[in-house]
Amino acid sequence: MALHNRGMICPHCKSSKISKNGHRRGKQNYICRDCERHFVEYYSSVGYSDEIKERCLKMYVNGTGFRAIERQTGVNHNTIINWVRKAVKSLPDAPESSEIPEITQVDELETFIGKKNKKWLWTAANKDYPGILAWVLGDRSAETFQKLWQVIKCWHSFFYVTDGYPVYPCFIDDCDHIVKKTYMTRIEGENTRLRHYLARLHRKTLCYSKSENMLKASIKLLLHYLHYRVVALPA
Repeated sequence: MALHNRGMICPHCKSSKISKNGHRRGKQNYICRDCERHFVEYYSSVGYSDEIKERCLKMYVNGTGFRAIERQTGVNHNTIINWVRKAVKSLPDAPESSEIPEITQVDELETFIGKKNKKWLWTAANKDYPGILAWVLGDRSAETFQKLWQVIKCWHSFFYVTDGYPVYPCFIDDCDHIVKKTYMTRIEGENTRLRHYLARLHRKTLCYSKSENMLKASIKLLLHYLHYRVVALPA
């Protein structure tokens, strides 16, 4: 029976169609009949030290999924997700580099939002230095690559190295374009590192992104960690 007379509303959709739904960790659990969100009436105010936050975030950017971190540390996975979101608010998409690439390598990495919605992470790197310098997330269309091209064309690199995907010649002049997989070791290595360090990018995994914003936040946090070897902490 919905609890309209209690004055309780769903914290997610603000509906008043709320029913009791068992107990969770000793507290009364409720369910919203409109959006099916589960919640408790009162949440304990738990403060975590920076050491605990750092430990959880380091585990995350070293290949451990949120629920696995919860099992090992006891910190709720939703709390860790919120830490990731807060930690990246002041971070750029990728760490800045003082070196303008003479040769830029570009590649695409396939991943998923949910279990079936394919996304491609387009990345660019300097042939001579480690690290991803720019990236965009979207489909595998020219419209998505154009967003990355608007950034990397400003570098005025001598050459842009890609595979044979037909989108690239639509933007890169023939005289500046090298199409050869064997010349793409830097960017392919960087993409392999992304897959290695971020559980949701593993090729065969139960971890996957449920939202594009969360995937973007995860990439930003990881790139910061790989560049500086420290995790950004939530403010």
